[in-house]
Amino acid sequence: MDHDPFAELKKRQREMWASFGPTATSTTPVAAHLVKFAAIAPGEDLLDVATGTGVAAITAARAGARVKALDLTPELLAQAHENARIAGHEEIEWTEGDAEQLPYADASFDVVLSQFGHMFAPRPEVAIAEMRRVLKPGGRIAFATWPPEHMVGRMFAFVGRNSPPQPSGSAPPSQWGNLAVIAERLGARFDAPFFERGVMAYPALSLSHYRLSMERTIGPLQKLIERLVSETEKLAALRSEFDAMAEPYYDENIVHQDYVLTRARAI
Repeated sequence: MDHDPFAELKKRQREMWASFGPTATSTTPVAAHLVKFAAIAPGEDLLDVATGTGVAAITAARAGARVKALDLTPELLAQAHENARIAGHEEIEWTEGDAEQLPYADASFDVVLSQFGHMFAPRPEVAIAEMRRVLKPGGRIAFATWPPEHMVGRMFAFVGRNSPPQPSGSAPPSQWGNLAVIAERLGARFDAPFFERGVMAYPALSLSHYRLSMERTIGPLQKLIERLVSETEKLAALRSEFDAMAEPYYDENIVHQDYVLTRARAI
């Protein structure tokens, strides 16, 4: 295969997401919503792309699917193995790999899932082409993403504004939460998509607790904070801006994180 122009970016992604495990736990209700929304049936062959700690993959296995799962980050896959062991689903096949170069044969799966994962692949058109390639005719794709106008989408935009620019040709992950963009990207490979919304409840004792949790577990934000650690005033201003951004979403010790689910059938 030709040299991947985003190999260095993916190397950084592999490393920066290693600390995500604690926050992944909070996505377990979303995984249940996604698996139900995708109408997973017993005996279906399913691939979970960018599985992280295996939250969606294990939920799908509990619904009776035969599951394979892939992620860039070995530290997260180690946690996924342990989660599967605890859940009693050690049959899940875990693979370290890239959403833009899936190591599976054409037409291998009835369903391809991704929970807040494939959206970080730098080239959406490549990731979608790969996800479609491994689907059987009439198979379906289903994924969860963050709308750009709500908390997590705004957080990634905030990080982007305050970080070095991404390599030319890479797409911001929050674009995957725009319904018109999703429909355009699925394009001629899928039927018209169906959407559903939800809200993920992230418990936090204070806005400062929430921000600190994000700083410790959300790789791009973690790197931003590390770059500014010696610039005390700039860091304080940045944290104040983050708190002001998060405040409207914080109520009764919960940060309300809106997400969107997409489902579409391959044609």
